[in-house]
Amino acid sequence: MPAEWETHEATWLAWPHHPADWPGKLDAIRWVYGEIVRKVAPGEMVRMLVRGKAEEALARRYLKRAGVDVRRIEFIVHPTNRVWTRDSGPVFVRRCVESRLETAIVHFHFNAWAKYPDWQKDRRVPETAAKQLRKRLFDARSPQGRKFVLEGGGIEVNGRGTLVTTEECYLSKKKQVRNPGLDCNDFETSLRENLGVTNIFWLGAGVAGDDTHGHVDDLCRFVNAKTVVLIREANAKDINYRALEENWERIRDFRLEDGSKPEVVALPMPAALTFDGGRLPASYANFFISNAAVIVPTFNDPNDRVALGILGELFRDRTVVGIHAVDLVLGFGTLHCLSQQQPAETQDYRRDAE
Repeated sequence: MPAEWETHEATWLAWPHHPADWPGKLDAIRWVYGEIVRKVAPGEMVRMLVRGKAEEALARRYLKRAGVDVRRIEFIVHPTNRVWTRDSGPVFVRRCVESRLETAIVHFHFNAWAKYPDWQKDRRVPETAAKQLRKRLFDARSPQGRKFVLEGGGIEVNGRGTLVTTEECYLSKKKQVRNPGLDCNDFETSLRENLGVTNIFWLGAGVAGDDTHGHVDDLCRFVNAKTVVLIREANAKDINYRALEENWERIRDFRLEDGSKPEVVALPMPAALTFDGGRLPASYANFFISNAAVIVPTFNDPNDRVALGILGELFRDRTVVGIHAVDLVLGFGTLHCLSQQQPAETQDYRRDAE
């Protein structure tokens, strides 16, 4: 699986339509999508899933008014239950065949984070993508031969063989169990066989309020092959403080695929955001790296500027921009959760070598 900062052919999104994800805010979310696409589309195609022609027409109207060049968007009709394309969308892998790069899609059998009953439409997105792009589709299986369930937001790779994930998400035996009966060795075997990784590192728990039960993309992200950002909570009274400090203890033992020690950079947390009495998973780590820009969720918080400054120093080859995500996080996810990159079959060697 290539790293996210490697050259993309396209970014996959799905047009928002599920009112329950953003109570009373669906129209505002459509305008957030306009900002997302406006920042991503100058550097690559955007492949947008829509439920039908009427929804495509609606999306076109919003995006045009937001200043998007809709010629950079390919609309693909595929009904979805929700729009968290990071988890239900096509996960791409790549190999070199006779000096030519070839990409394929792995079908990870999305089941709505082992939490919600409506996932049947979302599960078929990788099949539609494979047909649309005429790509090979690999059926992810466990060592026992059962369907192997994985979400893109639950893994983070450096494109060189190292993968980071969390025990809370994939090793829990009591809550949101994606793959009943699989132990740690089985899970790691499945990751190696389906994603081509060779080196796996486990963090502990994710952030409070994350209804995926511990996705790593709110927690720890690669910014290049040898550097990660890891979120840290400064307020010792915050509910996240203890779990995040434990991850800082664990990261001391982290080694890359070549045995070297990575650079670890602290990324702050915004102040707590709540809705209807519950904590929301607001995190600056949920940024998305596109060809043209790194888009970062912001939360009307003093740490917005700090996080943007840290990421701006780490990504020198593209613009780092903030996108207002206070409404977006009502759906328990932000920019990275909504997007899925499609790696290019040609490389920008200057950028991809970083």
